[in-house]
Parts: sequence; structure tokens; C-alpha cells
Amino acid sequence: MTKLEVRLDLPERLAREAPAAGLPTPKASREMVKDAMRRRAAQALLAGAARASATGRNSLAMIVIQSEVNAVRRERKAKSSPAA
Repeated sequence: MTKLEVRLDLPERLAREAPAAGLPTPKASREMVKDAMRRRAAQALLAGAARASATGRNSLAMIVIQSEVNAVRRERKAKSSPAA
């Protein structure tokens, strides 16, 4: 696992209240980053769907969509795998 150090500049009140809410802990920080990445991926998917819809073309065949999804997954896996 890679270690990433993050420094936050928060308003005083928020900095006081965060520990009572269970923040910031490594687990909570990890979950916040994962959640943000999922939201961005969903937004990108919806934006792509909107662009595709705006073209007025017929929908892509499911096999073509699955092929694209598989390609993206392979690319992400390759990027996340340590270099051999």
C-alpha cells in the first residue's frame, strides 16, 4: 500500500468538530477518497451518456459497451499494478 500524506487547512470550528465525528482517521480518509472517486466516475459516465444521447445516433450494442468497460478495467488494473 502506498502512503500519501495530506494536510488540511480547516476552519477552527470544523477542526474541533471533526475528531468527534470520527475524522480524520486513516480509514475515514480512505473511504472519503474512494467515495469521491466513485462520484467522479458516475459523473463521467452520466456525462458520456448525455453526449451520446445528444448525437442522435442509435444506442451502442451491449457487446460494444462491455468491450469498452473491459478495456477501461484492464487499463486501470495495469496502472495500479506494481511494475515488474
